[in-house]
Amino acid sequence: MPASALAPLLPKPPALIGMIHVRALPGTPHAASSVSDIADTAAAEAVLLRRAGFDAVMIENMHDAPYALPPHGPEIVAAMTAAALAVRDAAGGLPVGVQVLARGEREALAVALAANCQFIRCENFVYSHVADEGLMIEAAAGPLLRYRRAIGAQHVAIICDIKKKHAAHAVTGDLSIADAAAGAEFFGADGLIVTGAATGKPASIEDLRDVRQATNLPLLVGSGVTPEQAAQFAPHADGFIVGSSLKRKGIWSEPLDPDRCRRMVDAVKQIRKTSKSRRPKR
Repeated sequence: MPASALAPLLPKPPALIGMIHVRALPGTPHAASSVSDIADTAAAEAVLLRRAGFDAVMIENMHDAPYALPPHGPEIVAAMTAAALAVRDAAGGLPVGVQVLARGEREALAVALAANCQFIRCENFVYSHVADEGLMIEAAAGPLLRYRRAIGAQHVAIICDIKKKHAAHAVTGDLSIADAAAGAEFFGADGLIVTGAATGKPASIEDLRDVRQATNLPLLVGSGVTPEQAAQFAPHADGFIVGSSLKRKGIWSEPLDPDRCRRMVDAVKQIRKTSKSRRPKR
């Protein structure tokens, strides 16, 4: 995939991607909504994010906890596709991404293809780790890129977590996060994501700096971004995936808070304005 594949996501770095945590899907422990209600709720959040000024949106089935390892049932794929279609229509042309937890990168790719979405998030693209779902032993890159070719989804970008959150990395303890980034680039990732230790926890500036020096791939911060912290991350990142800090009281499971969304957008606009003013004149 050419380097320009992520260009629509990164029109004015740092790009701002708003996370939509779709309601619990059919068959999961906390399921309580019909598929149409799940889709409608996700679409309403997409409208809110679009009007606030976000550059892209992404859907994720985080309410499906506790998560199970793949394969994921057809009911999950069907419901996520319904949500993705509704969000795509509500997003007004903004790029839309898909993540299926846990290790549901094949399912996410199928959803993205069916719903004409632009990217997916992959948890385990290279190397192994131990997550709260269990041992994620197989790197996704080889099977996933073959599957992307087989179904004709080469236009769907794959953005990959490295040293992902909610996981122990002792099995790769002799590899730095820069090593992981280099491995992901070599294996064909379209972009990288650096996170903190858990949802809502900020990424390490040192990790971002190390990854930035190790690869030329687009680099996103995938957790813990707040309006107050965004300026610290901006020199090292091409974009932010923001979820928890947009929610009521900053709690990921709460609904989106319009005021928090606007404050996040305002913070990124200020970063762009400051960066532009610092550019040397020709």
